Amino acid sequence: MSDFLLWDEADGVVTLTMNRPEERNALGEESQFAAFEAAFAQINAERSLRAVILTGAGSAFCAGGNLKDMIGKSGMFGGDSMEVRHRYRAGIHRIPRGIDRLEVPLIAAVNGPAMGAGCDLACMCDIRIASTTASFGEIFVKLGLIPGDAGCWFLQRVVGYARTAEMALTGDPVTAETALAWGLVSKVVEPEALLDEAKALARRMAVNPPDSVRMAKSLLRQARDSSMDNALEMAAAYQGIAHRSEGHDAYLERLAKRSS
Repeated sequence: MSDFLLWDEADGVVTLTMNRPEERNALGEESQFAAFEAAFAQINAERSLRAVILTGAGSAFCAGGNLKDMIGKSGMFGGDSMEVRHRYRAGIHRIPRGIDRLEVPLIAAVNGPAMGAGCDLACMCDIRIASTTASFGEIFVKLGLIPGDAGCWFLQRVVGYARTAEMALTGDPVTAETALAWGLVSKVVEPEALLDEAKALARRMAVNPPDSVRMAKSLLRQARDSSMDNALEMAAAYQGIAHRSEGHDAYLERLAKRSS
């Protein structure tokens, strides 16, 4: 896929690995944002792809924004205030927008620290599994910044307002064990078991009819900001499609054979 975002595919599950271990997989380059967009577009286009795992190479999941560029006020951090604003909108904000359009389940296999934009990136995923070496930090205020990647929007949908306020206003990271207790992650495993655990979960999703899984994920995403009436209307529309789908017909055929 790219030098930064490695692509590994098996049994309908794609593993995307951020591959800048020497920079702790920090974000900030146009090529990185383009790599995410290209990967998501390819996954959406191929019905054989059923689930995605996102992880990081080396000791960190993602360290957030590139501190070297911040110090040098270069790259996406260069120029005056309005130029920085534009670069965020035209740059790193393409990642959450792309993830929001991703049709298949996205599992974060958090192998190490997820700090700043890295914490936000993990929260953008549908499900998070963490290594015992992982930690999560909405650390922006410690840098004199604010959560610039919609972290305040994503995080409180995972752990609620009060926990988000604690993380965002203190900037203090939390351990994997605390993340599990708060519901930020679904499971904590030893480092050597992390990818196997994530792949096992992805395969449990991948065995289901792909169109039903994609529509169910779409409903989950829309329900975050929808009224009940709108959610019911969308559910009725999708269910009408699902009732005439290959996956449902295959289930009914199996059921009929068992009953005969």
